[in-house]
Amino acid sequence: MHRNGIFAKLVVGALIVATPILAQQAPAKAPAKAAAKAHAKAAAATPANKPALGTFGFDTAGMDRTVTPGNDFGTFASGTYLRNLTIPNDRAGFGMFTMLRDLSQERTRKIIEASAAQKGAKPGSEAQKVGDFYGSFMDEAAIEALGTAPLKPHLEAIAKISDRTQLVRAFGAASRLGINTPVGAGPMQDLKNPEIFSVYVGQGGLGLPDRDYYVDLANPKFAEIRDKYVVHMTSMLRLAGITEPEAKAKAIFALETKIATLHWDKVAQRQIDKLYNPVARQDLDAAYPGVDWTALFTAIGVQDQKQLIMAHPSAIKGIAQLIATESLDTWKDYLAFHTIEDAAPFLPKAFVDERFAFYGKVLSGQPENQPRWKRGVDMTTASLGEAVGKLYVAEYFPPASKAAADALVKNIIAAMDQRLANLTWMDPKTKAEARLKLAAFTPKIGYPSKWRDYSKLEIRRGDAMGNAIRVAEFSFNRELEKIGKPIDRTEWGMTPMTVNAYANPLWNEIVFPAAILQPPFFDANADPAVNYGAIGAVIGHEISHHFDDQGRKFDKQGKLSDWWTEEDAKRFKVLCDQVVAQYAAYEPLPSTHVNGELTLGENIADLAGVTVALDAYHASLNGQPDKLIDGFTGDQRFFLGFAQVWREKLRDAALLQQVTTNPHTPGFLRPNVVRNLDAWYKAFDVKAGEKLYLEPAARIKVW
Repeated sequence: MHRNGIFAKLVVGALIVATPILAQQAPAKAPAKAAAKAHAKAAAATPANKPALGTFGFDTAGMDRTVTPGNDFGTFASGTYLRNLTIPNDRAGFGMFTMLRDLSQERTRKIIEASAAQKGAKPGSEAQKVGDFYGSFMDEAAIEALGTAPLKPHLEAIAKISDRTQLVRAFGAASRLGINTPVGAGPMQDLKNPEIFSVYVGQGGLGLPDRDYYVDLANPKFAEIRDKYVVHMTSMLRLAGITEPEAKAKAIFALETKIATLHWDKVAQRQIDKLYNPVARQDLDAAYPGVDWTALFTAIGVQDQKQLIMAHPSAIKGIAQLIATESLDTWKDYLAFHTIEDAAPFLPKAFVDERFAFYGKVLSGQPENQPRWKRGVDMTTASLGEAVGKLYVAEYFPPASKAAADALVKNIIAAMDQRLANLTWMDPKTKAEARLKLAAFTPKIGYPSKWRDYSKLEIRRGDAMGNAIRVAEFSFNRELEKIGKPIDRTEWGMTPMTVNAYANPLWNEIVFPAAILQPPFFDANADPAVNYGAIGAVIGHEISHHFDDQGRKFDKQGKLSDWWTEEDAKRFKVLCDQVVAQYAAYEPLPSTHVNGELTLGENIADLAGVTVALDAYHASLNGQPDKLIDGFTGDQRFFLGFAQVWREKLRDAALLQQVTTNPHTPGFLRPNVVRNLDAWYKAFDVKAGEKLYLEPAARIKVW
């Protein structure tokens, strides 16, 4: 089973949202067109002292110079590449992130398959666990032979539920496995005391990606998806031998729709201070009637907590009433369906295919499922990521790469400090605190200083679903064990093989896994201007998350507190509203606009990231003029390097899902942020009347 994110990290800002295994969007074969093949191949293997891409680290052959930069900068920088790019059939999209995921996944496969091939791996060793987890998942014949036998005990236990106390106990047990439940609880750092873990209670329970899929009745695409979801539920119930599957599927969908109407939307969930609602355990039953909270918390393992923090109080109150009043039989069918759904990747092919038919084809527009080995690699790294990661780092992340990245991070932090020091709209007192917060940053580069201990995790060859269950229990218990203990700030929230980066305001840290520190983001042999535009802007992006509309609510200790003056907050709100309006005007699909409120934090981070990275690049010149390379100035190369990392194509269904649920603006629109930088206008001679042109007074300058 998998972690469903009922109360997944509430405060971490990432460069992109990591692709969930269950969305079936992980990397697959290289794009069919020659340009994309060459691009991926060049990034994977490059002669010594030569940049991986082009002559200076940028793929000039992928440009479309017939396009005026001021009309469409992304197409100018990448139009030929994108025109020649065909999304593979087993992908919902393709871009620079997926290109690097390809590379990371191929490398990880070699490591995992080497472990799986070991005949004499010591029982209980990490090699045995990695090899047996992967080998068990890949043994399709054994999985087919077992059929639904691994699932039956779970469905039989659900069928025996005879009252609502037993129901919520079952919800608690299911939530420990990451199975989708309407309400769940688990430990996370206390937002107002980041030195301890508290237990949060949050909303969940939807099978579609977001409440809008249920409640937005005006969008015909959502209506089509709703109908197909009911068909999918029917098929899954039938495959598992559940009687009257069609009638039960319709009842489950009606129940989920009621849950959806209670859910906080994505914009509301971004307001981090609104998610902190402590309630004493003794007051919980009166404040949130309808649930046997003692039964739920005992099943989860948090029954001793004297205080809980309600992340979405109005939703939880409403869901509690649904648990008390909706048909017990429908709730049992609901839990059975979600148990089947989450177990499907470890069940026979008929379940896998049906699950992909909906989540892959319908929700993401992806024609084919990815090969099983890729799903196996993803499952294994999700389960034993740091056991694999230490081998990955040893082979693919040399000390020189870490040292070069360390130096870049220091330069970007210094540039951000100068920006803060020279800020005209912020009060000197707030400005001083902001600079102290920046000075207290902890950058993490490449890989953890201390690897995770998997000694308590049991993995058995030939027990694919049992292994998944034990991984879920191990992971959940590991979180429970943190309650009441000192915070271990050496932990990482991503594996070294992850092509992404993140900021964690609770720890006042920025984190860059090894896999993102390679072309097109970072290339030790590339022109520095390109590196500053690419990985430099990524670094600046993550730094600035600590000062975006939500990150600013944390002080230098990582505590949720209001350290800004009231006037500063008002001035910042004016700037944020400008960012919201600018992005809300973008229309990635006909009649579908970017949600400027939902994407606000990421858009501020993009704007700040490219701004401070450009400052850092200029500072790196030490007063010397830049030089022309292949006819491009330093600033031009910087902006092209930035645009190159956002080369991306998405299928319409995947794009609709991103615009609806994702706090990031679609990648192909992210180069547009440069229209706010005066230096971009000068670099490319952008003139009034061109589509991206903004009058100087309309160019947004937050930091």
